[in-house]
Amino acid sequence: MNFKQENNTSSETILVMDFGSQYSQLIARRVRENNVYCEIVNHNAPLDSIKHLCIKGIILSGGPASVYSENAPIAPEWVYEIDVPILGICYGMQVMVHQLGGNVNPSNKKEFGHSELNISDIKHDLFNDIDLKIQAWMSHGDKITKLPEGFNTLAFTNNSPIAVIGDSYNRIGLQFHPEVSHTPLGNKIINNFLYKICGCSGKWTPENFVLNSINLIRNQIGDGKVICALSGGVDSLVAASLIHKAIGDQLTCIFVNNGLMRKEEPERILETFNKNMNINLIYKDASELFLTKLKSVIDPEEKRKIIGKEFIRVFEEQSLNLGEVDFLAQGTLYPDVIESKTSENEISAKIKTHHNVGGLPENMKLDLVEPLRYLFKDEVRNVGLELGLPEEMVFRQPFPGPGLAIRTLGEVTKEKLDILRDSDWIVMDEIKSNGLYRDLWQSFAVLTDTHTVGVSGDFRTYGYLIAIRAVTSADAMTADWARLPYDVLSKISNRIANEVKDVNRVVYDITSKPPGTIEWE
Repeated sequence: MNFKQENNTSSETILVMDFGSQYSQLIARRVRENNVYCEIVNHNAPLDSIKHLCIKGIILSGGPASVYSENAPIAPEWVYEIDVPILGICYGMQVMVHQLGGNVNPSNKKEFGHSELNISDIKHDLFNDIDLKIQAWMSHGDKITKLPEGFNTLAFTNNSPIAVIGDSYNRIGLQFHPEVSHTPLGNKIINNFLYKICGCSGKWTPENFVLNSINLIRNQIGDGKVICALSGGVDSLVAASLIHKAIGDQLTCIFVNNGLMRKEEPERILETFNKNMNINLIYKDASELFLTKLKSVIDPEEKRKIIGKEFIRVFEEQSLNLGEVDFLAQGTLYPDVIESKTSENEISAKIKTHHNVGGLPENMKLDLVEPLRYLFKDEVRNVGLELGLPEEMVFRQPFPGPGLAIRTLGEVTKEKLDILRDSDWIVMDEIKSNGLYRDLWQSFAVLTDTHTVGVSGDFRTYGYLIAIRAVTSADAMTADWARLPYDVLSKISNRIANEVKDVNRVVYDITSKPPGTIEWE
């Protein structure tokens, strides 16, 4: 079977086959950073599920299992039959060896951290423009003891005599992780695999994405009508702009004020949209509806599902005024899909339900249009700039679909939302006035469900505790807490404690993702 022929439905694609690695998303990002499109698929994805793609190569990810263990995940046979290059990383290398007739056994000495990789076949295309010795990041407790027929050793370390392997069919295995920053030349190795071995052309660019998406949107929608769930964030704005470019006035945007937005945010969104977007817009204030539905709800997953359900219902209600409507457009991104367990990523545990993925009602009447479903956030911003959207819209910090409902711990009430809005306003004011906004992925306040003892003048107080969260990230899959200057934190704390009613204590969250998530709920 040969999957190298171009088709009309997809550009060249690298498949990243996920065996449960914490780095699968990072592999995908590294591929895309080299201007090559890729998709992450389950390790047992059937052949029919990928036949629409122009596959140029397959990357088998790492994973926590051992290939000799009972029920260890393995690749489907079609992976070795479709005549494209394969790159196995760590467990991916071991599973390829195991399935092709070699042996993998426990190692007497585990290898974690930096190792010096000695390249024995410097003429191999994988090592084009790479030195004989490089630093590589290892993370394994098993080793290859017998190579499959036709394979040769291409590189070794002191602890791994078989650290890189390859055969004449361009099936390559790496015992180390090229996708992590701890392997300094890892991106060059990935680039060599993509271009020297898979023969990719590097056409995954914002310009080409826009052109291809316009054609796909037109083919999907035809003469149908579309309503777009506008939130004011970059995702929905870019999705709306892209769809409008494809179908014009067949699109109507609906902006729902769910009462869970930040201070003065509905007014700012309407002003920005009307100033920069020539698209039909309907505004609906449904604040009371959402607050009523969230009354007495504590569980964050339940909050997300309620909000997702009510969003759809409001959209359907508004669509009645437009005649027959066929599609609902959303700014769903790839991290939303990955973190919400769906049929596309069954191997991964659900982290949380995103209101626009797993939170959608099963009996929804409208078909979905999600042109950004396989993009990371930085890719969406690049597409937004390609579409000509202003930077203040494109680089707006992410804001969760469920809004302040998941930053208000416990029951959501108007009183608590007002406290949070005032606190969050101060956080954002200080972040922007100190020139930190573009350096941060997100920065915001959280209203905890905890009261603490304090002192105001000569009186004892018992007020809310506000938590401040600020993180740096590239795509929200991982994040590090931001090292904000102490004087900025001090100003934020003093202002909140003095200006916001019923708050007497402020803390700063110094948890990275993992183990935490960016949002508290």
